[in-house]
Amino acid sequence: MARYAMAIDLAACVGCAACAVACKLENEVPSGEHQLWIRMREEGIFPDLAVLYRPEQCMHCDRPPCVPVCPTGASYRSEDGLVLVDPEKCIACGACVAACPYDARFFHPDGYVGKCTFCRHRIQGGRLPACVETCPTLCRTFGDLDDPDSDVSIALREAERIDILRADRGTKPKLYYLNTPPAFGPHLEEVAS
Repeated sequence: MARYAMAIDLAACVGCAACAVACKLENEVPSGEHQLWIRMREEGIFPDLAVLYRPEQCMHCDRPPCVPVCPTGASYRSEDGLVLVDPEKCIACGACVAACPYDARFFHPDGYVGKCTFCRHRIQGGRLPACVETCPTLCRTFGDLDDPDSDVSIALREAERIDILRADRGTKPKLYYLNTPPAFGPHLEEVAS
């Protein structure tokens, strides 16, 4: 069984938000809600000013704090390691929303909690997640961590620096940030290679 992960090369991300738009359209995310968003930070003082971008979304953690707090079992980890929500079981109590340290969940107007699924419906059809397929700078890679020849495994091997968001939470996220500009922080911590 695959163990899916995503990597985003922050040195290549230009903050165009094509990934966020593709996600919203592909997954029919309601107006005013987001499964993927872009965080922007300005660094420096004019004329030495830089704008840095960091896309954020569900991290599909190996130790997701959102799963054990769900009273109905609607939040779960699939066999391929994706963290998902079963809308039929979800009562929208908000326990998972409160437990997520990444603010990656929202209340869907249809009465359940929504979040990024890494476009599981596309993966099952042999396609890449919409955000990966759409990125014009190719800064996103996706694949099976257990396959050394997958795009994500190659990207992780070749990266000069690998970071994860909020490592202190012990969630073991499967969304990796590559080649992070050192000034970006906060909450990014380098993963020992």
